Amino acid sequence: MDFDKELEETVMQVTKLMALSAKTAPKGVGHDYIEIVILDPVQCDHLGKNMIDWGERTNDPGFVRDGNNLCNSMACLLIGLRDHPGLGLNCGACDHACGQFPTKKGEPFVGPQCEIRVLDMGIALGSAAKTASIHNVDNRIMYRAGAQAMRDGIIKANFVHAIPLNASSKSPYYDR
Repeated sequence: MDFDKELEETVMQVTKLMALSAKTAPKGVGHDYIEIVILDPVQCDHLGKNMIDWGERTNDPGFVRDGNNLCNSMACLLIGLRDHPGLGLNCGACDHACGQFPTKKGEPFVGPQCEIRVLDMGIALGSAAKTASIHNVDNRIMYRAGAQAMRDGIIKANFVHAIPLNASSKSPYYDR
């Protein structure tokens, strides 16, 4: 038995369980606008190298650091928020009439977003990270990896965060 291969397959199985946790997490009025994508080790390495390149071109050491983390990951879960209507509460959190906020393209995120839907995404991220933790898989929620995944066209959502995963004797996400 090849232990490293078995470990990689186990981490991928946990990633699928994380996707399940994100999918079934509570959503405002029961409507789901969450997009979920799973990356394998080869895709993680590709995304990580693109992050390093972006960080070097823009002089952003955070992208370089996080890109190296992705290159050392066995899997990654992307969780994003797709186009969505306002919830109908007129809560004022987005500073626009509910559902009538103008779409502005940022770099790379699109906004503003309905704050309730952003909370939905946050709950999905937390549920997924909890699942990784229960299974002793090292992880870190990263906005930079989500931003690069959007730039690379890996996910079509308007606002994305990533959860890279690894199982080794020392977490690559710890020394930051």
